[in-house]
Amino acid sequence: MNSIKTNLANNPDVILIGAGIMSATLGTLLKELEPDLKIEVYERLDVAAAESSDAWNNAGTGHSAFCELNYTPERPDGTIDITKAVKIAESFEVSKQFWSYLIEKNQVKLPDFFINSIPHISFVWGDKNVEFLKKRYDALTGCHLFKGMQYSENARQLKEWMPLVMEDRDPKEVLAATRMEIGTDVNFGALTRRMLERLGRDGEVKQYFGHEVRNLKKTSNGYWRIKVKDLATGDKRKVYTKFVFIGAGGGSLPLLLKSDIPEGDGYGGFPVSGQWLRCINPDIIERHKAKVYGKASVGSPPMSVPHLDSRFINGKKELLFGPYAGFTTKFLKKGSFLDLALSIRPDNLRPMISAGLKNIPLTQYLINQVRQEPEDRMAALRDYYPDAKDEDWKLEVAGQRVQVIKKGPEGGGVLEFGTEMVCASDGSLAALLGASPGASTAVSIMLELLKRCFPEQVQSPEWQAKLKQMIPSYNQSLAQNAELLYEVRAWTSATLGLPRIGTNYKQEAGKV
Repeated sequence: MNSIKTNLANNPDVILIGAGIMSATLGTLLKELEPDLKIEVYERLDVAAAESSDAWNNAGTGHSAFCELNYTPERPDGTIDITKAVKIAESFEVSKQFWSYLIEKNQVKLPDFFINSIPHISFVWGDKNVEFLKKRYDALTGCHLFKGMQYSENARQLKEWMPLVMEDRDPKEVLAATRMEIGTDVNFGALTRRMLERLGRDGEVKQYFGHEVRNLKKTSNGYWRIKVKDLATGDKRKVYTKFVFIGAGGGSLPLLLKSDIPEGDGYGGFPVSGQWLRCINPDIIERHKAKVYGKASVGSPPMSVPHLDSRFINGKKELLFGPYAGFTTKFLKKGSFLDLALSIRPDNLRPMISAGLKNIPLTQYLINQVRQEPEDRMAALRDYYPDAKDEDWKLEVAGQRVQVIKKGPEGGGVLEFGTEMVCASDGSLAALLGASPGASTAVSIMLELLKRCFPEQVQSPEWQAKLKQMIPSYNQSLAQNAELLYEVRAWTSATLGLPRIGTNYKQEAGKV
């Protein structure tokens, strides 16, 4: 078995770029699998999880595809494709297993407010959308991952589920909703910081905040040479390692391009910014107890799916609506306006232009979002909360996302709306690009990285045993094994303090 070890004195075996949920997850997995690994983390900001992983910069939804309508597209023949929804639901169950393992083994002392139970609701209006939702419900509940989902067109029932949404609505309006009681809200920022605190205990994993990775290059002896700058002192140094993970959110693309690995050729990025309306009226916040997701506008990116969202941030209940999309040339919330221009290279120029021409409705949508006045934002909110008053809501800046552009057929460009991992052919470098569902599926994404970058180690008896200890369903399909799903879901619900509804395969809620 090839060693991960870096045979250079005082240099790390693994370098993680970016102190977000992805690096924290990968670092924790690797230390559990091989405790004597030397790992270093480099973060350009002064604190961990301050960009995409921060609670205010993402939706905080434990993405299980319970309520996100964009994960279940309608096929041309009118049927519903649940493939992506099933994959995401499985992935979130894997994440919950890993978190439960960390809690039980006292590896990470997670705060009480890290994960909270909150119903996930899909809400639509209009005959066509109601028909879609009903077909979606029928398709999803055919899979045991979604047993317990309820469907209703009854106004009285809908008012019980989401009183704010139903206030002062036209009784003749055609409405429908689905509800999953076992939905969750997750503070990924709090989770990330606790995992990194554990990794940094007793100096096990060195973490350098306020340090920016300026360049990286593969040397002739097979090591990566990383150039790092201390932003406080201006000091620069070089570090050598055998393996690099670029998990820097919007900052991943520029570093991937600097690495010059052939697998990164043709990749570009399209930045999309976001804003929330945050409720500042405690009485209204307390009256809403759900994540209510609707349908995205035509031409809008998936991250712009509107939702009226109960949140739990640092122990306090919040209520957000949005996000409202916008355009900026920054790749990070605290990035540079030159990010987009500096990411354009000869190998990705054609794919970026091609993707832009193919997605003109998206560009028009973003322009319209940027031009919105406060009354336009309130009008969108009133689709979900008819009685919303201007004085109860405050505009907040949300996180920055970079949608992936890559080469398509015949050299053209394709705009991707999910997450994408790019790995060097020798497994010595991996970069994670893209956005939602990201954080919720971090564990599954990092397990895939281990398979691609450390194939021999993953197949070893030692790693196999440890992976199955951390994730009991490892290498098994929860979508195909109902009893295994209910077994692990009962365990994680108990460990994480979540309701056990839906953990019994004989129990199934139906139409209301």
